[in-house]
Amino acid sequence: MHNERMVTMKIFKMLLGICLCALMPLFSSCDDNDGYSIGDFTPPLWATVRSQGTAFYLDCDVWGTLWPVNTHLDSSQLVDGQRVITSFNPLADDYEGFDHAVKILSLQPVLTKQLEQVTPDTEEEYGNDPLLIYQGDMSVSGGYLNLLFLQNMPAKEKHRISLVQSKEDLQAGEEDDYLHCQLRYNDYDDLTGYRAYGAVSFYLGELPKDCQGVKVVLQSEKNGEVEAKFDF
Repeated sequence: MHNERMVTMKIFKMLLGICLCALMPLFSSCDDNDGYSIGDFTPPLWATVRSQGTAFYLDCDVWGTLWPVNTHLDSSQLVDGQRVITSFNPLADDYEGFDHAVKILSLQPVLTKQLEQVTPDTEEEYGNDPLLIYQGDMSVSGGYLNLLFLQNMPAKEKHRISLVQSKEDLQAGEEDDYLHCQLRYNDYDDLTGYRAYGAVSFYLGELPKDCQGVKVVLQSEKNGEVEAKFDF
């Protein structure tokens, strides 16, 4: 990964355009005696969409289940299991079976994919081109590997980003009780030199109870092949 440090909030700001959220420090949840004020809001956080009939709620990696009170929200682009980056104003705790009632301030859908199996026959289609990822912009939470990266934009062909697992990865996991996987990128040799931030979240599947964490191998633009380790 790139050794240069960048503030995660700044990256979220560029991705979402939430200037105020990016400048505010993360506040801790108030207790029941203090309550919440209209000025309380979170920085951008990862969450998963959960459909409930014609409505939806969010399962936030940090705050738990959130019931949005915004009745005007457009949920036409949201599907069950969709990952999003959201910021919100918390209004109440323990609200009708949900951890919190909230007013959604921003809701950005994120590319959501599954952990895939790679074989010698499918090796080429996943590619293994380098990625530019700043330190701290890859995390594991909510059962997902979450990633922000600085993409070298294509001119014509859409790039492919994947999280894959090989037979060798499975064998390595049996030895050390980690989920071993590889972050793969295929730029199809179509690069413009123009950069833009991208976000993706990979569902890791049902992990064994004795799983110690996740190890991800990737090709870094700055440091070659590196391994990122996330302990549970």
